[in-house]
Amino acid sequence: MLTMKDIIREGHPTLRKVSEKIERPLSEEIISLGQEMIQFLQNSQTPELEEKYDLRPGVGLAAPQLNILKRIIAVHIPSIEEDGEPELSAVMINPKIISHSVKQSCLGDGEGCLSVDREVPGYVPRASKVTISYIDLKGNDQKIRLRDYPAIVVQHEIDHLNGVMFYDRINEDHPFEVDEDTIILG
Repeated sequence: MLTMKDIIREGHPTLRKVSEKIERPLSEEIISLGQEMIQFLQNSQTPELEEKYDLRPGVGLAAPQLNILKRIIAVHIPSIEEDGEPELSAVMINPKIISHSVKQSCLGDGEGCLSVDREVPGYVPRASKVTISYIDLKGNDQKIRLRDYPAIVVQHEIDHLNGVMFYDRINEDHPFEVDEDTIILG
């Protein structure tokens, strides 16, 4: 079971490297890694397990954060409704943004990261809508359209695969300044 001790923190050189594409057929090792990653996110969102294992709640995790330079991410975004199905729960292998909106959005509270143990104030502008292609854990090709919060989460995780940290996207001189067309999600 993955815990916070498995997650490397900012400053670790792996977080600045580009991850390797995963070849098919998917190895048992890759499938197992994907399952462990999604399980970590689910555990981190369960109050009893979060406390028991000292987890920080997370909605996304990328393999480089586990010091593994492979193109695999996990995303688990809970439902807005209590006891509802998750808004998005997926392991994405070789995820790729195949199209995106010109319109941008950002989170009003800024972004956080399991690999960053500090608050980093500022808006992180990202495409409001994205279409992602990826391989699922069964080895099947998938394509998904996302908007708003799920789109932001997946873009954040894909950035990790390319050695990019969320705060690289914050305007250094004016952290809370964005284009007037940018939607600030509340």
